[in-house]
Amino acid sequence: MGSMPLVPPLFPAGKEPLPPGFTEEDRQNMQQAKKYQDYMTMGFAIGAFFSLMSASFAYEDPLLRAQAQALNTRQKASEIFKEMGRGMWRSGKGFGKVGALFAGIECVIESYRAKNDMVNPVAAGFVAGGVLARNGGPKAVVGGGLAFAAFSAVIDLFLRRETSDED
Repeated sequence: MGSMPLVPPLFPAGKEPLPPGFTEEDRQNMQQAKKYQDYMTMGFAIGAFFSLMSASFAYEDPLLRAQAQALNTRQKASEIFKEMGRGMWRSGKGFGKVGALFAGIECVIESYRAKNDMVNPVAAGFVAGGVLARNGGPKAVVGGGLAFAAFSAVIDLFLRRETSDED
């Protein structure tokens, strides 16, 4: 049976042909970089989503409602959506930075240790949590590190779990 014209070949994920000059080790490095990029993107999306959800509560303040009486409905809606967009951008950037911090630290730890196991995300979580809580003093650094490490362990255990092949 010959090849079908205009039909792209299908390959399983992670088994696509490599560009000339690339090795399997390069493929693993690219997949690792993609994983860290996904962490940052996911952080930005989660931050924007949380901001969108919390923005709905921001307009129930009676003082804000009294100030908004001077605006017509279209102006109020426009102002609300602008403020929601600014909040989503601000919050998304914050979560994205946390994701980038964690992913960068985990990448450095994994490269140094040359292992991919549960120690990496837990250690990266501890360091990232400590860095994020550094302005609160030593107790906050340890507490933030422990909390972030525990959160990282739970998330990584969830992502590494074995899934059943039953459909």
